[in-house]
Amino acid sequence: MTDYGHDLLFGAVLTPATGRPELALDLARVADRAGLDLVSVPDHPYRPEFTEALTTLSVIAARTERVRVFPNVANLPLRPPAMLARTVASLGALSGGRVDLALGAGAYWDAIAAEGGPWRAPAEAVAALGEAIAVVRALWTPGSPVHLPGKHYGLDGAEPAPPPGRPGIWVGALGPRMLRLTGALADGWLPSMTRIPPADLPAANAAVDAAAADAGRDPAAIRRLYNLSPPALGSPRGWPERLAELALTHGVSGFLLPAGSPGPLQLFATEIAPAVRELVAAARRLSAGRGPSPGPASSSPAT
Repeated sequence: MTDYGHDLLFGAVLTPATGRPELALDLARVADRAGLDLVSVPDHPYRPEFTEALTTLSVIAARTERVRVFPNVANLPLRPPAMLARTVASLGALSGGRVDLALGAGAYWDAIAAEGGPWRAPAEAVAALGEAIAVVRALWTPGSPVHLPGKHYGLDGAEPAPPPGRPGIWVGALGPRMLRLTGALADGWLPSMTRIPPADLPAANAAVDAAAADAGRDPAAIRRLYNLSPPALGSPRGWPERLAELALTHGVSGFLLPAGSPGPLQLFATEIAPAVRELVAAARRLSAGRGPSPGPASSSPAT
């Protein structure tokens, strides 16, 4: 059993379709008003059917009041890390600190190369991501101009500009090298249920934890988030127990629901999230010896 003790976050993954640009914005407002914590959009700059992710997140932040926004995940090969750092810092200043940064090493290399980006072998992509995280952290740390050598990314006298709100750096990691990098360098791990199902979480978590320990870090400091797959979860009536198990057994503390209409977001925010929080809080109290668990949540979400 691995519960890292983080507060639970619930959010949405929205598809910013070029043909219906208002839909993602409207859904973001629904998520904000319903009480969700996070709103994200995928970042595929090479797909013209999607509006550009960081522009979309800027408009979402302007039209909401409380949700934090982030790319799910930023396509590093097409986004120089210094500019990503500046963009997130600016969006943080404009939104009152409501932004995080999730990064990916890259995928769909044919499409990336078609846009003028680099084509990187797996080991090279991981190395570039490590350098990118160092660049972002350096530019977010107060101090003197930064000189940071690197094969792929570096700085030569750049002025840092710390953003408000302490944005997290989360990594979308799948393979062993990426998991080790996440444990060594990142604030959070963001896999997708379709790529790493619950049965594979123990081994992947162990790899992240071991890398964190090797780097002198507390593994519990690394937040575990999860892009959910509704078909894999089954009926929403059973979601509270399933998500509570993910939190208590696998340490997941951020749940992201893909949604294309208001109903699932409202259900997730108003029924499922409170039920999960109640179950997890009760289990934590019982584990700490502060009283018995009250059992399953009294109100089950509708199917």
